[in-house]
Amino acid sequence: MSLRHALLGALADRPRTGYALLKHFGQSLAYAWPASHSQIYPELARLLSEGLIEETETGPRGSRTYALTDAGLAEVRRWLRETEPDRRVRSDAALRTFFLWLLEPGEARAHLLRERDHTRAQLDELERIHAEPAGSSGKERAFRLALEGGIAVTEARLAWLDAALDEPL
Repeated sequence: MSLRHALLGALADRPRTGYALLKHFGQSLAYAWPASHSQIYPELARLLSEGLIEETETGPRGSRTYALTDAGLAEVRRWLRETEPDRRVRSDAALRTFFLWLLEPGEARAHLLRERDHTRAQLDELERIHAEPAGSSGKERAFRLALEGGIAVTEARLAWLDAALDEPL
């Protein structure tokens, strides 16, 4: 997946400012595809120059509202229909597991405990969101499916961390 398609998909929902997109990434899409301010704004400029989005409004302090164009909608649909997902996962936390042998056993265990605490907190947040009332539109059902997938993956990671902590380090 690319940032450009994540932005196009988010704008397919409704027009948003760059700040609103950043907030949307932080609250929702970050579970699948995190993005920072320094990534989002240059990509918005590229999408604008390619005609995939348009600026619909300028607000206070130079804020700009962007909307998806017909070409942008066609591009995100093309991406969904015609491209295979990149299933490789980049995880700093998983990479560190490969090198736990470089730490003292107590340090390695402490690392796994921190990861378990972080993962537990993440699962709690996902379950809190899941408990909220949900609508029945296609968009809301898709969001629910993504959320339930995130819960399943997070539960599996938590179970793995518990098993890893039972291993001698």
